[in-house]
Amino acid sequence: MNIHPLKIGDIAAGVPVIQGGMGVGISLGNLAGAVAKEGGIGVISAAQIGFREPDFDNNTKEANLRAIRKEYQKARAIAPDGIIGFNLMVAMRYYEDYVRAAIDAGADIIISGAGLPMDLPKIAGESDVKLAPIVSTEKSAKVILKYWGKRYGRMPDLLVIEGPKAGGHLGFTREQLEEYGVSGAEDSENSQELRGAELYDAEVRKILNTVKQYEEQYHCKIPAALGGGIENRQQAVHAFALGADAIQVATRFVTTEECDADIRYKEAYIRAKEDDIAIVKSPVGMPGRAIMNPFMEKVAAGKQIPHSPCHRCLHSCNPAEIPYCITDALIHAAKGEVDEALLFCGAYAYKADHLETVKEVIDSLIGERV
Repeated sequence: MNIHPLKIGDIAAGVPVIQGGMGVGISLGNLAGAVAKEGGIGVISAAQIGFREPDFDNNTKEANLRAIRKEYQKARAIAPDGIIGFNLMVAMRYYEDYVRAAIDAGADIIISGAGLPMDLPKIAGESDVKLAPIVSTEKSAKVILKYWGKRYGRMPDLLVIEGPKAGGHLGFTREQLEEYGVSGAEDSENSQELRGAELYDAEVRKILNTVKQYEEQYHCKIPAALGGGIENRQQAVHAFALGADAIQVATRFVTTEECDADIRYKEAYIRAKEDDIAIVKSPVGMPGRAIMNPFMEKVAAGKQIPHSPCHRCLHSCNPAEIPYCITDALIHAAKGEVDEALLFCGAYAYKADHLETVKEVIDSLIGERV
């Protein structure tokens, strides 16, 4: 595989691998720093990042703002010259404040999804931080590119394309997931899945064609990263062959020694079987992919899970109506309380069978570097 650095404006990652943001508390400063040290782009998830701060329960926003700086400093100490960014969900309450805090901390790049970051350029203002919206479809790519061009006279510095085999919340309806042959655990020999993969490859090509049109219109380069189910070198090669400039990988980094999650979270991936992985519904109605466990079995059975006082994490959440609190469930996961947790994962999480280092993961995807 002929690997080229990922150039994003005036910065470049020697290794075209972006470590996907994973919250709550899965990709923090240690993992992001380790990836950046190896030449990739390390990404800290800002989702309820302050959950370990002593005042998190009664001063959530300030705890999160404080932790954004702490985790960035931790990553920067590991990779003084590396590229370190933040993943920020548009759906978060106080989104603008968290974006500004990440920029003030020193972030090189902001990657933003879970909704289209329509006004991210306005929030970033005159800072030189790179901006990277996440899209999953040609339609969403056209919307964000047209809007940023018309409203702000600029293009994204990077476009991240997340496919239907990604972990966590997915940018697709259930109907779209079925169309792409994704209903839970994936089997590479399944003809429906193969047809679905071909359909999504066609969608990626459409997105990249749209990108080219806007590159020509605005006389700029918009590099694109492709993620979602990239688990081995063959899949990485395929992503580059489609025209991607980089790959985004998350699940493979969970079972690394450097990942910030509790060892019991990592072991849950290693123990998982193919049929343990399912498409689930989050409390706010979005489809996601997770490992089935006693907690999710209770949710699937329609049981109401008692939850803590609201931490005001998502705009669309009504605490009086939700079956469980996603903040509680993801904090349980990060702390290793896996039977009480929502264990988000990618389609191929079940393939993990041992702990690795970040370097070993990157080498397995793109080959050893001199």
